[in-house]
Amino acid sequence: MKMRHVRAIAIAAVAVVALTGARGSGGGGCDNNSSSGSSGSSNHNDSDSTSGGTSGGSLPGGSSSADKAIRDVTIDECKYDQATKKLVARITVKNDGSMDYDYNVTMKFKGAAGSSVTPATAIKAGIAVAAGASQSAEVTTPYFGTGDGSEYTQCEVTRASRF
Repeated sequence: MKMRHVRAIAIAAVAVVALTGARGSGGGGCDNNSSSGSSGSSNHNDSDSTSGGTSGGSLPGGSSSADKAIRDVTIDECKYDQATKKLVARITVKNDGSMDYDYNVTMKFKGAAGSSVTPATAIKAGIAVAAGASQSAEVTTPYFGTGDGSEYTQCEVTRASRF
């Protein structure tokens, strides 16, 4: 085999690895105020992404740009804050990239499977995360119920973007 063919094959292999990525997926959720989840990361500029994952599970795999921003978000805690009468998700956004990013994160608070609880949505925009750093944030939404908030047992990241 000629040297130019070997070089062409090597370049093609590097391009395939670079385009498909070599990282697994991760996601997060929490259930009954306990911490769970994992995070992944990437070095690319991403637009919106959505998740069909459930609380406590992992997000669908893949290397498309739609999955990358959401994998940078880990849910640390979900709870009802009685003092502020808000549903609160504490998250950590980890940016392993080489560029600074601002993240927008959408959370959904919901009840146990089969419950009649109306899901509540919260959005946190402009979470600034420097390259190679992590940033904690709270994503909150008002609680309109009349109880103690205990009917909301799960939360999940439903959308994340970075720019």
